[in-house]
Amino acid sequence: MAALRNLSMVIGAAVAALGSVLFIAWRRYVPGRRKWRRTGYELEHRRDQNDYLDQQILVLGLDGAGKSSIIHAMSTNTTRSSSAPTHGFNTAQIVSQGLRIELLEVGGSQNLRTYWNQYLKKTHFLVFVVDSTDDIRLQLARHELHRLLEEAPGLPLMVLANKQDCRSALSTSDIFSELSLHRIQGLREVTLLGTSAVYDGYGNSTSLQTVRSMLEEKLHKLQETEANTNPLQSNH
Repeated sequence: MAALRNLSMVIGAAVAALGSVLFIAWRRYVPGRRKWRRTGYELEHRRDQNDYLDQQILVLGLDGAGKSSIIHAMSTNTTRSSSAPTHGFNTAQIVSQGLRIELLEVGGSQNLRTYWNQYLKKTHFLVFVVDSTDDIRLQLARHELHRLLEEAPGLPLMVLANKQDCRSALSTSDIFSELSLHRIQGLREVTLLGTSAVYDGYGNSTSLQTVRSMLEEKLHKLQETEANTNPLQSNH
């Protein structure tokens, strides 16, 4: 029975990963913009679709880190106290200043982590979320993060030390040390921020709307750098 359960979990993870790949491809290439929500699909008609530059932010982290709540807060400007675990993937969209940003979260369970690297080539920015209260699994989080970075040299990184509202939360300096971020400084752009998806901007927490603004600014700078490097390349 245990072997059957393990086989079922592996098959389920593979189906979830394949489904996310097909869904992302559909979003990119099929006319008529559909926007994913946990409650279903919402058809959007945008006359000015071509006026936006599509960018993707990949949001990863171990299960329970708070990725879904962070995506929700950044895309809706509202917070919630809890959310169901993501067993496959979750997306949200931000449209701002000429950018149409897709926030793509892939679940952080053990089975799904094996598929994380498949999403690196398509993304423009990596956000890695850490549960600041889960000191037992910080070593695992460090291992998974550095494994990803080895496969994506140069990919900009923002680490969110989440759940800073909890008394047991480690400080951002502790998180910096535990994740060995000093090893990658100078090799790529690295930003570390303390956050909370429960409330906005108190204590050691950086407002998630501030995080959103920072990400938008960084994506704009990346696009400007790319345009200056490849002036003949189309923006769309």
